[in-house]
Amino acid sequence: MRPTHIALAVLVAAVWGVNFTVIEVGLDHFPPLLFSALRFLVAALPAVFFVGRPKVAWKWIVAVGLVLGVAKFGLLFIGMDAGMPAGLSSLVLQIQAVFTALIAIAFLGERLTGIRLLGMTVALGGVVLAAVDEGAAGPVGAFALVVAAAACWGVSNVLTRKASPPDPLNFMVWVSTVPVLPLLALSLLTEGPSRDLAALRALDWQGAGVVVYVAWVTTVFGFGAWGWLLHRHPASTVAPFSLLVPVFGMSSAALFLGESVSPLRWGAAALLVGGVGLTSLAPGRRGAGVQQADGPARSRIKEPA
Repeated sequence: MRPTHIALAVLVAAVWGVNFTVIEVGLDHFPPLLFSALRFLVAALPAVFFVGRPKVAWKWIVAVGLVLGVAKFGLLFIGMDAGMPAGLSSLVLQIQAVFTALIAIAFLGERLTGIRLLGMTVALGGVVLAAVDEGAAGPVGAFALVVAAAACWGVSNVLTRKASPPDPLNFMVWVSTVPVLPLLALSLLTEGPSRDLAALRALDWQGAGVVVYVAWVTTVFGFGAWGWLLHRHPASTVAPFSLLVPVFGMSSAALFLGESVSPLRWGAAALLVGGVGLTSLAPGRRGAGVQQADGPARSRIKEPA
């Protein structure tokens, strides 16, 4: 990779890592489901008018929109609102690589290699260590919600592989149109119209800036730049840079939110990042007669929070 491309990959990882701190700030302004709905609304508009028509079947756009937009981000935002720290969320969410591999083995015919099994075991050890650390200091239920969000992310990764979108930015913008109404409906039902209306009436420059960051900077720029890199380099070259996301996530949370990072949490980070690296980068062999379902390596895409 050229130095400028390496710098861009690191910048995207930094943008995605800092995003967890920004989400934490945003949850002081909005109820979690309303906040998630606003994220996708602003990400979709006006971009949807400039990216052209969808380049994959609507069934994939709707499926990914519901699983990634409604389930994954809904659970993540609720979990963080319930007390899951931003830095730890950025770390635990990376267990999605293990869920992705397990689902791909079950539904795409990929075989479990020894290296991937080792990676999954190491990563799960990191999650257990993080759970022990969080259990001593915070709500375990919120921790479980973020793990569930990671599982939903794994499902959406496999759906995206099946869709094989030729234009990742076009795909993400159209996917962003799907969760808006379901999230708004869930927000009205569970968070209440009075709370939502109060949050919108109290909107200030900080609240607006948070929505713009998570929508345009994290989603549109981040996903667009990541897709651009994947179209110019093999996925095995680009993917390792995503391991920097929890590094930036934990660092920014400590710097801007004053979150402490215990030795136990650093140990969990080392296990999780190492295990995710082994799981993500180890080749997954397919069984005989199984059709290639995820397209070229360069089209395999994942969008962090």
